[in-house]
Amino acid sequence: MTTPMTAACERVLREALQGNPSPPWQLWLEALTEATHADSCSILQLRGADLVPLAVHGLSPDALGRRFPVVEHPRLQAIMRSADVLRFPATSPLPDPFDGLIPNAADRLHVHDCAGVPIKGTSGPLGVLTIDALRRGTFNQKSLDALRTCANLAGACLEIIERLSRMQDAMERQNLVSSALLEELRPDQQFIGRSAPIRALLKEIDTVASSDLTVLITGETGTGKELVARAIHYGSPRNDRPLISVNCAALPESLVESELFGHVAGAFSGATSNRRGKFEIADGGTLFLDEIGELPMTVQPKLLRILQSGEIQRVGSDANIKVNVRIVAATNRDLAEEVRAGRFRADLYHRISIYPVQVPPLRQRGRDILLLAGNALERNRASLHLRGLRLAPASQQALLSASWPGNVRELEHTISRAALKAAAGGAGSDRIVTIEPLHLDLAKPRLEQAALVPEQEEPVDTGGLTLAQASAKFQRSLIERALAAQQGNWAAAARDLGLDRGNLRRLAKRLGVGH
Repeated sequence: MTTPMTAACERVLREALQGNPSPPWQLWLEALTEATHADSCSILQLRGADLVPLAVHGLSPDALGRRFPVVEHPRLQAIMRSADVLRFPATSPLPDPFDGLIPNAADRLHVHDCAGVPIKGTSGPLGVLTIDALRRGTFNQKSLDALRTCANLAGACLEIIERLSRMQDAMERQNLVSSALLEELRPDQQFIGRSAPIRALLKEIDTVASSDLTVLITGETGTGKELVARAIHYGSPRNDRPLISVNCAALPESLVESELFGHVAGAFSGATSNRRGKFEIADGGTLFLDEIGELPMTVQPKLLRILQSGEIQRVGSDANIKVNVRIVAATNRDLAEEVRAGRFRADLYHRISIYPVQVPPLRQRGRDILLLAGNALERNRASLHLRGLRLAPASQQALLSASWPGNVRELEHTISRAALKAAAGGAGSDRIVTIEPLHLDLAKPRLEQAALVPEQEEPVDTGGLTLAQASAKFQRSLIERALAAQQGNWAAAARDLGLDRGNLRRLAKRLGVGH
């Protein structure tokens, strides 16, 4: 092996070890051309049934974009089957795949001296290395020996690069899966509710989870569609595999394909290395496509093809990758209406809605509102370092009467804001904070409840009492009802009324309650 070839080999290995997915094979071929006096040479990697150029030297640039199916090129097929270097005689009837591809040789289109050698790895063939000359008898034994040595080194390099690529892919996949699993472990991610609509929803989840059907989760924004997707995945046989989530609405249109299907180095500006897409990362598990109604029309047919074939292609590659992924999609749009409006493909809609699941809005869940509020109160109590955080009875009624267009998400945000406002009024953390209606800042009661409220306020009949007397009567009534509800427990009654126990005792004594 000549010094230039040795140096080229070392550089290929060095850059491969540094993570370069496209090491400088071109330098290697330039050194090989010099050593063998060839007019052109190529290194082709076996990918499936095709030989794909990694680098060429002395051939027209378009050769790099070609694919050479082994069955269609007898010479390449013969090289692949050969045990050693194979040299073709000038009179060989087998067509040369590089005839006409050597530039500036218009009067000599046919190659007259050709040799090739299979590139082998420990587990089988990896590709071929070829040298070609327009002049008959160009290659001597020294040329063929250099070709053989170069092929052996190329095999070692390709195996190292392939192993590094597999390791990097595995590490990337593991990191992404680990991130997804950490997301799954958030303590606030749980189903809360006892209402009939929620019980029906949980029954639907149990029914579909054990199958492998594609699920379309629909519902208003903030109802908990992602929680349904998680419940379906963890109730399925795939629960030991990753659940990978993609928010289709958050992806720029130019990056949707790369995010879903991955890309190869050089596929577009900024693509400096190979990258797995979400489909590959979710292989064996579940892919949750949130806000699928926002998916661009240009990507929808590609998603449909993957759902039908189970195969993806990374952007910039024509190699098919088999994936086994269950799809769970979600949207707050009416996809049937989107189909009628021409904004969503009908065939994709029918493919993803094999099993539709509707998540009920919060306003239909009755007293589940208070259960969800209690969960939010406890989380805010911990974050604000309070001894206690509770809702005044009037605040509870206000929550039950609100319309909640933002559903559970809006409820949680409302509780967080109210907790902060209520806590801001006192000093120290060793205290119990009560959220009053004014802290909630709710705009309007629920429409069906509001319809029951008279439009014009009726005059209040005080029975001839003064304002002070009427106020005292009202306060006595509230205290008596709170005590009755808590079976005479003053501490519990004080909590319900949002008062300190001592203050309640003093107020009750002044009003003549319990004495």
